[in-house]
Amino acid sequence: MIKKVDHIGVAVKSIEEALPFYTDVLQLELLGIEKVESEKLKVAFLKVGESKIELLEATSPESAVAKFIEKRGEGIHHIALGVDSIQDRINEMKEKGIRMIQDEPKIGAGNAKVAFMHPKSTGSVLFELCEKMGEK
Repeated sequence: MIKKVDHIGVAVKSIEEALPFYTDVLQLELLGIEKVESEKLKVAFLKVGESKIELLEATSPESAVAKFIEKRGEGIHHIALGVDSIQDRINEMKEKGIRMIQDEPKIGAGNAKVAFMHPKSTGSVLFELCEKMGEK
């Protein structure tokens, strides 16, 4: 069902200010930066072995990440689990009593299909299901 930890999302106020720690101190490879307009985010992808760290910067005070930082400060926002057949996984989670934030996947960063589990169903951890297009 779950293939791997695809990435860990880290909420930051500024990617530009956060990047030197990840690239210079930790010496992680910056894979790229993109905007996800639908989520009002700018995302930086950093390679960590077979997984990634995604730095999440809000581009609007209305974004979920801006609200997260306002409430909790910068830090780990979510853990993304790589899956196949995301809609089947969503249905399975719901059958097991997990409340989903999305009942159907949407397109997220890196053009992946994503859906989030509600933290009230997962011990206060925001988990994301993530299916990479073309990846099996």
